[in-house]
Amino acid sequence: MSKFNGAGAHVRWISGCMALLMVGWLLGANPLAEVSAAGEARGVPIFEATGEGPLSGRVIAIDPGHGGYDGGARALNRGRWEKVYNLEISLRLRDALTARGATVVMTRDGDYSLNDPDPPIRKKRQDMERRAELVLNSGAELLLSVHQNEYRNKSQRGPQVFFRKDCAAGQALAAILQTHMNAELLPDSRRRANYGDFYITSLGIPSVLIECGFLSNAGEEALLRDADYQMRVAESIARGVEEWFAVGGRPAAAAREDR
Repeated sequence: MSKFNGAGAHVRWISGCMALLMVGWLLGANPLAEVSAAGEARGVPIFEATGEGPLSGRVIAIDPGHGGYDGGARALNRGRWEKVYNLEISLRLRDALTARGATVVMTRDGDYSLNDPDPPIRKKRQDMERRAELVLNSGAELLLSVHQNEYRNKSQRGPQVFFRKDCAAGQALAAILQTHMNAELLPDSRRRANYGDFYITSLGIPSVLIECGFLSNAGEEALLRDADYQMRVAESIARGVEEWFAVGGRPAAAAREDR
């Protein structure tokens, strides 16, 4: 079915992406509302384009890192978990991409993880495996995994984009996004895209893990809580995605890695 929500995107809920993800569960008006136990059967949120634009016909996956029991990093000055920032920025990124004509699939659009309450394997492992299958079964052409950074040196700030080391497509995409994020968020930054060993970037499609900023830097953490700044982050990523699809002769992604 289709529903129009207050954020300005049409959302379809589909069954069949994974055995435990089913039609019939829909979040309330608050996109950050707490939900019941992890592993509950729920729909897979697919957000349709809200207009025509440079990304018309594209299918893009957004993975808001962490969720549910897994809070990720924590902003010590605020006591706020990374999972909240990730989702807020991802929802704004969704809107920026659907406004440009893309269809967007999200691994989560609320505060939950995809693992069972008591799985036969590690919760984190099952959660990541199910995110991966959701993305691949959706037909997504590109994956953006949204996170926040932290470091013991509290002066560190600025975005950092990671890619799979042996994936030329991921490296090229990461370089484009890093350039846009540096220019639009922290012009004095000389940070370059870097490789990292992340499961979510090993799926066989162009994919990146985006650290939007440092929660360990009090000044940057305050920006990352601000709605206008979150939109700037989302728009910088969306413009990078535009450029990626506009480039001719894009490199192919490395094959899915068996882990």
